[in-house]
Amino acid sequence: MIKRRSVLAGTAASAAVQLARPSLAQPAQVLRYVPQANLANPDPIWTTATVARLHGYMVWDTLFGIDDSLTGQPQMLEGASTSSDGLTWTMTLRDGLLWHDGEKVLSRDCIASIQRWGKRDGFGQRLMGQTAEMKVVDDKSFTIRLTKPFPLMAYALGANDCFIMPERVAKTDAFQQITEFVGSGPYKFLRDEWVSGSSAAYAKNARYLPRQEPPRHYAGGKVAHFDRVEWKIMPDPATAAAALQRGEVDWWENPISDLLGLLKQSPGVKVEVLDPLGWIGVVAVNHTQPPFDNPKLLQAILPALNQQDYLDAALGDQQDLGGPGGFFISGSPLASNVGMDKITGKRDLALARKLVAESGYNNEPIVLMSPSDQPQLAAMALVTDALYKSLDLNSQYTSMDWGTLVTRRASHEPSGKGGWNSFCTAWGGLNMSNPGSAYPLRGNGNGGWFGWPTDPAMEALRDKWFDSPDLAAQKAVCRDMQALAFENLPFFPVGQWYIPTAHRDDLTGFVKAGFMLFWGVKRV
Repeated sequence: MIKRRSVLAGTAASAAVQLARPSLAQPAQVLRYVPQANLANPDPIWTTATVARLHGYMVWDTLFGIDDSLTGQPQMLEGASTSSDGLTWTMTLRDGLLWHDGEKVLSRDCIASIQRWGKRDGFGQRLMGQTAEMKVVDDKSFTIRLTKPFPLMAYALGANDCFIMPERVAKTDAFQQITEFVGSGPYKFLRDEWVSGSSAAYAKNARYLPRQEPPRHYAGGKVAHFDRVEWKIMPDPATAAAALQRGEVDWWENPISDLLGLLKQSPGVKVEVLDPLGWIGVVAVNHTQPPFDNPKLLQAILPALNQQDYLDAALGDQQDLGGPGGFFISGSPLASNVGMDKITGKRDLALARKLVAESGYNNEPIVLMSPSDQPQLAAMALVTDALYKSLDLNSQYTSMDWGTLVTRRASHEPSGKGGWNSFCTAWGGLNMSNPGSAYPLRGNGNGGWFGWPTDPAMEALRDKWFDSPDLAAQKAVCRDMQALAFENLPFFPVGQWYIPTAHRDDLTGFVKAGFMLFWGVKRV
C-alpha cells in the first residue's frame, strides 16, 4: 500500500455560499464590459489570446488556483495527496460540482482535460512527459502516476489555464477548436448571443457552489454578483471612453494611455491597476521563414532597437507605468540584468545597418501584422515598421483586426501565401515570471509558440530549471537562459509596463490578478 501524506487539504471545500437572489420585482443585475479585443476564438486551450483566457475563467473552473502569493490552492478539489516518493498524486473533487447542463463533473472529465491542455501548455507538456498513467479511481477521485517527481503540480494546474471541460469536449484534438462551451464555472456562455466582432454575453451559473473563502488571484470563492455580463466590442478608444463616461458601459478593460488623464478626471469613473505583475512587450518574428530564419539578421537589428520608443508608443505620457525589461518580468524572483546592456545601452543605428548589410539579407519582404482594433499593439507595430525601414528592411505593414491576426499567425505558409514574418503583442507577467510558462522563450520549434524558434540549448536549460532543487539553482538557470536569449533572440523584448483598467466608481470587489476576473465584482 502506498503511504500518502496530505499536501493540499481543502478548506470547507464542499460548503456552499448562499447567495441572495433578486426578488421578482428587482431588475436583473447586468455588468457591461468592454474587453481589450474581439472574442474571435472562444477556446482558451487552442489559442493563447488574452481575451479567450478571460472568457475561459468565466466559463470553466480549474482543479487548483494560485493565490496572491502564487501558491497553488485546491479549487475544484477537496484536496490532493502525494505518495512518499512523490510519484503518485491522488486528487479528489469536492462535492456539488455540476456542468452548466446539470450533469456531474467526474474524474474522467478532469483526466481528458489535463491531457488536452498538456499538448499545448508549457507546464502541461512537461507534466505529460513525466506522466506514466492517469487513472480514474471513482467518480470523484483520480490518480496521476509519474516517472519522476513533479513538485510544481499545484502551480502548473492552478496558474496556466488548465480549464476542466466535459470529457466529450476535452477529447477534441488540442490543435482544433472546440465547438461546445459547457463549463462548470461561475458564468455560462450564451453562445446564441455571441456575435464575433460585436458582442458576447454570459449568465450567472445558479448551480455554481463557490468555496467559502475570500477570492485571492485565481483561488478562493468565486462569487458571481451579476445575473448577466455583457461584453461590448468597441475597437475605437474614443467611443469606449465616451460610453464609460456616460455610464453606457461599466468597465473598460484596457483604456489607451492617451485617454487615462481624461478618464481620471471624469466624474463617476475610477482608473486603477489590478495586475500586480504587469506585461512584457514582445516583437515576435517567424524563425521558419526568410528573412528571420537568418540569426545574423536578428542580431543585426538589436543595436538599433530602442525600448523607449516602444514605451512611448504604449504609454504616452504615462511613463511612470513602465520601464526597460528583459526576457523575464522584472519584480519576479527569476529576473536578472544579464545581457541587458545589449538592449538598454547606447543605440547604434550605423552599426545595425552595417550588420544588416553583412548578414546576407536580400530584400526579402517582411509582412508585419498590425491589429487595427488594439491601439497599443498597433502603435507598437508602427514603431517596429519604422525600425525595420530605418535598416532598409523591406517592411510591409499589414493592418487587420486582432481575430484575423490570431488566426493568421498560426499559418506556417510563406508570407506571400498567407503567412507572416512579424507582429507585436504583450505577454502577462505571470507567464513571463518563469521558464515553465514563458511560451515565447521556448526553443521547441513547431511545438512551441508562434514564431517557432528551434533552440535545443534553450530547451535543455528549461529542463534543468524544472529539475532545480531550490530557488538559488533556478535563478542561476534563468540567468543562463536570458544570456542565451540575447544571443539567439527567440523574440525581441521591448520593455514592460502596467496596464490600468477603468470602471464606474460604483463597482467594487475587484480581484487583483493577471487577468480581469468577474467574480467578486459587485455594484454598491
